[in-house]
Amino acid sequence: MGTSLFKKAAPLATGAAAWALSGAAQAVDWNMPYGVTNTAHRTWDLHMMMFYLCVAIGAIVFGLMFYSLVAHRRSRHPEPEQFHENTAVEITWTVIPFLILIAVAIPAAATLVHIGNDSHPDMSVKITGYQWLWKYDYPHQNISFYSRLDWKSDQARMLGSKLSPFDVKHYDQNVTHPLVLPIHKRILLMVTGGDVIHSWWVPALAIKRDAIPGFINEQITTINKPGTYRGECAELCGRGHAFMPIVVKALPVDQYDAWVKKQGGHVPWIKSAGQPAGGKANSAAKSSKS
Repeated sequence: MGTSLFKKAAPLATGAAAWALSGAAQAVDWNMPYGVTNTAHRTWDLHMMMFYLCVAIGAIVFGLMFYSLVAHRRSRHPEPEQFHENTAVEITWTVIPFLILIAVAIPAAATLVHIGNDSHPDMSVKITGYQWLWKYDYPHQNISFYSRLDWKSDQARMLGSKLSPFDVKHYDQNVTHPLVLPIHKRILLMVTGGDVIHSWWVPALAIKRDAIPGFINEQITTINKPGTYRGECAELCGRGHAFMPIVVKALPVDQYDAWVKKQGGHVPWIKSAGQPAGGKANSAAKSSKS
């Protein structure tokens, strides 16, 4: 029985070892992304500071625990020491955690103040979540459009579709129209909801804001690097929640200006066949198209 079990387990172990030595295993990133905004960088620095602090505390605590288990085992001390209350020890284990909390609270509060500073924006974008798409309004550029799951991903997700999700690049992470933003500009994002609660989340930007009907959540962001950054709705908002991706395309300022001129002040809504959408969003889209 043991030999048979070994024969069955050997191929699995060999495959696991081959995977561990391959580039696929090395490509796995277990840490949070460093991001491309000042907020993302500050958040990452705070996260790493807390991580190393927890590692140090864990090493000290477990080191003392293992030392006590070895140095004060029964074979060496058959009669345990009898003591009750120790003022010095009680003061020490009260003061040290207090100092640690103070040391953590100062940079954490500074980061929160930085995130909450929404003064002096260069431009603003209103983001409205619907079931199950996003609407982007540029009030100063007179641009407005809807962004929803791209057609190929929409078709591949359907039962019985001849299009496989494995054949679609960035499956379930592409949209009909990305949110286009300039780099090195202070951009005020105003997030709200049009029907139920959604959540606009882009990890690379370190932004996660709930889209609540009748309420606007604001956050300033400054993107430092051109590129395409992807996210998704992070609030369970109904049966189409899994098909509500976010794509942000960051461009140099001159390219962004050219994009604005190309839009002509308005971008028509592009409907993706088969994608579920709420009646309110569809009605608004039809009226804007007409």
